[in-house]
Amino acid sequence: QESIKDTVKMLEFYGDVIVMRHFQQGAPHEAAKWASVPIINGGDGWGEHPTQILTDLYTVLQDRGRIDGLNWLAVGDMRMRTMHSLGYALTQFDCPITFVAPPDMALTPEFKDELKQYSLNFSEAEHVEQVIGKADVILVEPVVQPDYTKSRDERGGSVGLTPANYKITRELLATKAKPDAILLHSLPRMDEIPTDVDITRWSRYWQEAFSGVVVRMALLALVLGAME
Repeated sequence: QESIKDTVKMLEFYGDVIVMRHFQQGAPHEAAKWASVPIINGGDGWGEHPTQILTDLYTVLQDRGRIDGLNWLAVGDMRMRTMHSLGYALTQFDCPITFVAPPDMALTPEFKDELKQYSLNFSEAEHVEQVIGKADVILVEPVVQPDYTKSRDERGGSVGLTPANYKITRELLATKAKPDAILLHSLPRMDEIPTDVDITRWSRYWQEAFSGVVVRMALLALVLGAME
């Protein structure tokens, strides 16, 4: 396997910026030590996914006109890189957040200590329906992950179903959620958000997907010096 250093030295001859998605946590940080061109982290293992959270924040800002003062609810596997970047990002704002996850996918003690050091106002809950009513922004990630090394046909019915505690249904939104709350998901989704939610007032994940294009274009322009 080619080293990160050697890979970076080759790639910097091919372009003016390297966008790096890597299975190894910390790989983009390591790459930045050796690169003479900007490195953008496109997701590193279980580490972080900063451009996704920039996308989420931009989507919220476009929809609500602000970020400060909004209550966030994060539902899913808290070990995922998206959740790590979300926690770090919200330390820069006045945004309380509640995390809901299965016990074996909850925030690690180490990550909670980090968030406390940054004075993030966060709490944890066991059931979505207990806390969804106060959320202005609901961000969902899967708690059931498919084996992406196999085709859909090979996986068949091997992927489990999302427990009701961690599922955002149309009925739950209609009976418990704020009417102006917005629902985000980085996609792809499993069954944690049923497709009948797509046409409701809460869904913003398709707008979020488009925002990802805009935000990443802006980031490329920024690191390449085309804008300030």
